[in-house]
Amino acid sequence: MADSIKNSLEPLHLEQLTTEARNPLSVELDSLSALEIVQLINSEDARVALAVEAVSAAIAAAIDIIADRLGQGGRLIYIGAGTSGRLGILDAVECPPTFNTKPELVQGLIAGGQEGLVRAVEGAEDSRDAGQEDLQKLALGDLDVVVGIAASGRTPYVIGALDYARRSGAFAIGFSCNQGAELTHHADLNIIPVVGPEVLSGSTRLKAGTATKMVLNMLTTGAMVRMGKTYSNLMVDLRATNSKLSERAKRIVATLTGRSRREAGELLQRCDGEVKTAVVVQSLGISPQAARARLDSVQGHLRQALAPGER
Repeated sequence: MADSIKNSLEPLHLEQLTTEARNPLSVELDSLSALEIVQLINSEDARVALAVEAVSAAIAAAIDIIADRLGQGGRLIYIGAGTSGRLGILDAVECPPTFNTKPELVQGLIAGGQEGLVRAVEGAEDSRDAGQEDLQKLALGDLDVVVGIAASGRTPYVIGALDYARRSGAFAIGFSCNQGAELTHHADLNIIPVVGPEVLSGSTRLKAGTATKMVLNMLTTGAMVRMGKTYSNLMVDLRATNSKLSERAKRIVATLTGRSRREAGELLQRCDGEVKTAVVVQSLGISPQAARARLDSVQGHLRQALAPGER
């Protein structure tokens, strides 16, 4: 019995990982036409959504944890190496323009630092200490959430970061695409969509990367929805940092208030570009200052701010 428990905790060797296995459907890959390659990759990508669906409960649990902790002043930190790290950073940097969050609220760290964003940094992912050191610079607290991303589930940099996160009181979430991944023993919650062997053996920027992007999209979007950053399916907390977003803000205000695009623009000017404030001002006939106070009283949830009897 003891031996079986020990064996179940032993890390899988690289050749034992599903993501490293040879895909029997692509063994003739180098003999295929361009169209056949496209069709094969597309058919394999179709499996990704099913793999993500299978771990819906874990993703939902993560969303609730993230929303609760961010609402109390915590942060969401993604950390990974290579493609995993880049995808975490990509998701993080999209949050400020989409949800008008402060840049420090959602952050991404990658093995090798800034250089690791644009090229592989030799050996950067092989150090547990490096993962810990990168998180130490952020002064983690017990309201923070750290998501360690490693398609293989065995990246030392990520495992070191998860261990440090737990020691610091932060909530540690592990993400991998391999059942029985080593990082599952180093996290408080695990999200493991098993996407199967890649079309190109071991190239986890393919299905595993797609699964990663899908799940990270869900984590931040779901958490921001729960925090009141949306109304219906509209991004009412967006930051109009360019002409496209400015036009989107006008369109949202016009849609929710029934005013013209020109009137919506004038309303936004009165409200310092704040979409939610503009909607409350127009809908309730109050001043921007009063609208902001009303929104603050319901933690920024526009639907609640518009509800009759809210103060």
